[in-house]
Amino acid sequence: MGAFEYRQAEEIRDALARRGVRYLFIGKSGAVLLGYPDTTQDADLFVDRSPENGRALVSALRELGFALTDPQADEIERGKDFVQLRNGPFDLDLVFAPDGIERFEDAWERRVEVEGFPVCHLDDIIASKAATNRAKDRESLPRLRAFREYWSRRQPSYPGPREGQPR
Repeated sequence: MGAFEYRQAEEIRDALARRGVRYLFIGKSGAVLLGYPDTTQDADLFVDRSPENGRALVSALRELGFALTDPQADEIERGKDFVQLRNGPFDLDLVFAPDGIERFEDAWERRVEVEGFPVCHLDDIIASKAATNRAKDRESLPRLRAFREYWSRRQPSYPGPREGQPR
């Protein structure tokens, strides 16, 4: 698969909205939607974990063209911590329990809406990447933190990094 494209984000947003799915873009795809100048190979979604939301998500994914197996649908419906999908029109990672973020509700309260896209706050994206502690995430953190400085100057109500976040 090629790089994740804005058109794919629109398709996700529209299909999930039609089904009433509660989710947030997270990871590098979320940062890119906030204006971070980079690319990514897939979309990452932080999904609210509930059976009803999981069923709605399965329906939306099938509408998008994902050929979900029954075991994959079961994992999504029960909110398995991480589900990686490579059997659709683009690559998609579903994260029900991202590192560095305690509860979906907290992230939802801090979310940023960008052109109708529900996106994790940049502080949450950074916190998640820092907590994951993978080499590729450690390498991207200085650039993400520098982008946060740029981004925060353009946000009229940005109070500064979350408590415990390095500046």
